[in-house]
Amino acid sequence: MEELNIMKNIKEQVQMTLQEIIEEMERRKQKIREEMGGEKAVKRQHEKGKLTARERVELLFDEGTFEEMGTLAYQLGSDPKKTPADGMIAGYGKINGRGACVAAYDFTVIAGSMGPSGEKKVTRMREWALKHRIPIIWLIDSAGARIQNSAGSSFAATGGLFFEQVIMSGVVPQVCAVMGPGFAGTAYVPALADFTPMVKGTSFLGLGGPPLVKAAIGEDISEQELGGSKIHCEISGVGDLEVQDDAACIEKVREYLSYLPQNNQDLPPVIKTSDPIDRSCDKLNELIPTAMNTPFDIIKLIEEIVDDGKFFEIKPRWARNMVTGFARIGGHSIGIVANQPKWLGGTIDVNASDKAARFINICNAFNVPILYLVDTPAFMIGSAVEKAGIIRHGAKFLHATASATVPKFTIVVRKAFGAGYYVMNGRAYEPDLFLAYPHAQISLMGAEGAVNIVYRKEIANAEEPEARRQELIQEYKDRISVDLVAGAADVDDVINPADTRRILASALERTRGKQVERPWRKIGVVPV
Repeated sequence: MEELNIMKNIKEQVQMTLQEIIEEMERRKQKIREEMGGEKAVKRQHEKGKLTARERVELLFDEGTFEEMGTLAYQLGSDPKKTPADGMIAGYGKINGRGACVAAYDFTVIAGSMGPSGEKKVTRMREWALKHRIPIIWLIDSAGARIQNSAGSSFAATGGLFFEQVIMSGVVPQVCAVMGPGFAGTAYVPALADFTPMVKGTSFLGLGGPPLVKAAIGEDISEQELGGSKIHCEISGVGDLEVQDDAACIEKVREYLSYLPQNNQDLPPVIKTSDPIDRSCDKLNELIPTAMNTPFDIIKLIEEIVDDGKFFEIKPRWARNMVTGFARIGGHSIGIVANQPKWLGGTIDVNASDKAARFINICNAFNVPILYLVDTPAFMIGSAVEKAGIIRHGAKFLHATASATVPKFTIVVRKAFGAGYYVMNGRAYEPDLFLAYPHAQISLMGAEGAVNIVYRKEIANAEEPEARRQELIQEYKDRISVDLVAGAADVDDVINPADTRRILASALERTRGKQVERPWRKIGVVPV
């Protein structure tokens, strides 16, 4: 019946002028753009506190720059009116004046499920992003695969979308904003993307939704408890940022891309700043405690040294003993990896290792310099973390730091002990600038721990054990003083913290053209 109607329309168009045909086509396109899945479906979307896919796309791109592709697509074999654009809005435009592609799932059309025509459009977006070396953004609000189209033997031919994502990895920035459900197929897209913000209360990721989980394993659970933004941004680590609403999510996508180049062969843009590069950071001298075990907030240090105090933190509520994120110094983009003394004293555990390694790899892929702010008593020890694989996860962190060839800068803020010193870009890991603050300590371990192990018998036999222990601790501290490291020329400089911004701004400018030659290899074997 559908084919007969199409033939009838063609015959009718023969009698029409070209101008009339064009007007009819534009009318159909406009109807699809305005109505989407219908008035009721749009209303339900808004009642849930969500924008429609088209409203999201409008916010994403610079005004007047978006060009849609495949507006007239629909699910073949069905009524075109029931699957307008086949539930997928695809096209390209400009974000902050630079090109990007988008694939936005329209939940008002069959719950944003992945239809055959819609996925062809997404494939075109991936092709364009790779060929033209521009970022690609997915806006996820989808029930996943359209089961009626892929449950049969045709499923054997699917899966290319993930393969192509992997091929694009490290070539162009990939962003996946989760703004509704992302079931099954659309759950893997964010996992393979570089940046995955999630909207609080409305976003969800899961290999199976609550009905499937109930049917398969008998567990009765809500969407948010199973895979909501809190789960993935605080516990699983899949999500990178939890935001309040769709508009905030889109703004974070735009901001994230502003720190990156268009592709792996470009350098990040340099932005004009009114914040003087030689501004003295005097607050740091009051902020940083001299006592090694006194906690303080490393983010306050970061905000003091970067342009306008602006820090774009990645995964702020997951593995909080490690801080990662983007900022600018003197207008130059920089990635920051910092131990957080406020959480676990800055000790490095399994999740902190994974968080840092992934962020370092993203910076390295897209030519973003990295600043390491070191304040760690080393890796966590004990049976629990050994069973969790602290060795292999720590090795992953080590591998990322050693592999990074972008400009790397290290500042030992206070303590840099054990293998924590290595993974945080110690002297052997080719930092382009290796600095320390005047009260810093670098050693296999802290004075208290070393004395308790090395001198335990001497302390036990002393007339006054505690007094002797304190004497030995002070002697040990003198032996790990940064003055001795500086004397051996194993640190480039010991600096006044107030000068941090000025020194880093100069380093960023002079290392912008850095090139490193390494032995050829197909790929490094990254620890699991």
